[in-house]
Order: sequence, then structure tokens, then C-alpha cells
Amino acid sequence: MDRDPKSLIRIARESGETHGAEPVDLAARVRSLRKARGWTLEQAARQAGLARSTLSKIENGQMSPTYEALKKLAVGLDISVPQLFTPPRQDRATGRMAVTREGEGATQPTATYEHRLLAETLSQKKMLPYRARVRARTMDEFDGWVRHDGEEFLYVLTGIVRLYTEYYEPVDMRRGDSAYYDATMGHNVISLSEDDATILWVTSLA
Repeated sequence: MDRDPKSLIRIARESGETHGAEPVDLAARVRSLRKARGWTLEQAARQAGLARSTLSKIENGQMSPTYEALKKLAVGLDISVPQLFTPPRQDRATGRMAVTREGEGATQPTATYEHRLLAETLSQKKMLPYRARVRARTMDEFDGWVRHDGEEFLYVLTGIVRLYTEYYEPVDMRRGDSAYYDATMGHNVISLSEDDATILWVTSLA
């Protein structure tokens, strides 16, 4: 079945589950921030200008702090008030990895390109990598510009290509050349080689 590059982006975004944000336990969050700085209750309370007993009750979930107390906490911890309610980022490695061997990966043929998706086994990727065989030889073969959300990186693997973009003059590119551009800008690639050129494309999905 024919699919254009915009469909690849849509498919990638729709694959994988979406999860709602977990509510933050303010008591645990404050305690975690304090301990990350190596402070005792007394030290943290002094930094924030709060009574030790007040901070202790906040950390144990025994009281809901006023906005003034939250502001003092944030200043004392050298963060913004919203950061008190933001879950900590995961610092450890997730161990995610995918290896795609030569010839592996589903192909998505179109009239102008043949895409081979890479790292298919990983869901919820932040990047969509794929190898493309450039079949098109003229801009007339395209049904208008290709454009989609995100940013894109193009690297020429074999042959010679011409990169057309909506706001720039066409650029001829050979093996080893690369381009990074805003993918919301119209863009198309044709092969100038006798044989189909091949390129690596990496598109951001965030």
C-alpha cells in the first residue's frame, strides 16, 4: 500500500500508548528535594524561612502549605513554585535499544520514495529514523510539497540528490552531505543519479 512521508510520521505518533501525568505527592517531592541537597530538616527550614515543625508537617502530609509557604519553599530550594509539582526527571538509563540489520525493517513504497523504517521494535520513540530510496527524478512527480510537524535530518548515503525547500534555493548533495531543516517548511528530494539515490532521514516526533 502506498504511503507518503506524512503518513509515516502520523503512524509513528499513533503507535505506542499514551499515559496521563501522574499526580505529584507534594510531601514526598519536598522531602526528596531536601534530601537531594543533603539538608537536614533544620537546614532546609532555615533556608526557606519556615519553622522546622511546619516543614516537618508538610513533608509528612499533615498540612497543606499556603501559597506563601510554597513560595518560601521554592526560594529556599532554589526552584520555581511549579517545579514543586513537577515529577523528577528519570536520571538513570532506561536500557532501550534496537538494532536493525541490513535488509531488515518494513518497507513503505510510494511513487517517489521507498522508505525502510528503522528501530521498529521501539514504541514511543522521540525520533523516527528511516532509510529512503529516492525514485523521483523531477519535481513534477510530487503532488505538491511534503510538510509535517517536527524537524528533520537528511544524510546522503549513495548517489546525488537535489533537496528542494519552500524558502531556499535547491541544493545538490552527494554522499556524506547532510542537511537539518524545519519539516513544516515544504520539502522534496529527487535523485540526480542514473541509479536511485539512498538517504538516511531522521525526523523528530516530540
